[in-house]
Amino acid sequence: HGVEFINATGAPVYAAADGELIFAGPDEEAVYSPWRNFYGNVVVIRHADHLFTLYAHLSVIDALAGQEVKVGQKIGEVGKTGGAIGSHLHFEVRRGDVEDYFSALNPELWLTPKADEGVLAISVVDARGKYQRADMTIQSDGGTYFIKTYEEQFLFMDENAALGGLQVGRYRIALLYGGKIYERWVDVQSGKLTQVVIVVK
Repeated sequence: HGVEFINATGAPVYAAADGELIFAGPDEEAVYSPWRNFYGNVVVIRHADHLFTLYAHLSVIDALAGQEVKVGQKIGEVGKTGGAIGSHLHFEVRRGDVEDYFSALNPELWLTPKADEGVLAISVVDARGKYQRADMTIQSDGGTYFIKTYEEQFLFMDENAALGGLQVGRYRIALLYGGKIYERWVDVQSGKLTQVVIVVK
């Protein structure tokens, strides 16, 4: 639903992109999640193309609702407010209705990868294009990863599995579906998102 950036309380938090800050404060009402005080001190920014970013559990908020912000502008500081059990930043990307908890996208696909790293977005679909559940093994010379496709409520996205922070190189994606092994070899490139579609029968 989001990604967690573990850091010390007081570490600066910056806007991920240009936009308008539409909310800054404690989530005393259940607006951005089904629960009150879930995110604690939270900042929500509206960007172009109906995209929003959400920054939660802040110890300090350094911006006001209605304010225009630029990429890299400080908007707050890491904390452990709301439902947090340790100091970290919870970061989300949402598209469409920002108040819909399930409008969240996988943030790994929207953040620029670090130098010499890339990201995989994987779709496991049947011949009609309907997403299918699967467990996958992703291997390279640098290691092996085991991932699952998303839960049912997140199947409105453009993919149903993702893996970020991958070193540049060649990867083997393998899965077992209907008693048959499917595999694809892909190249992960520096700073790039690689999209993979596996059609199962």
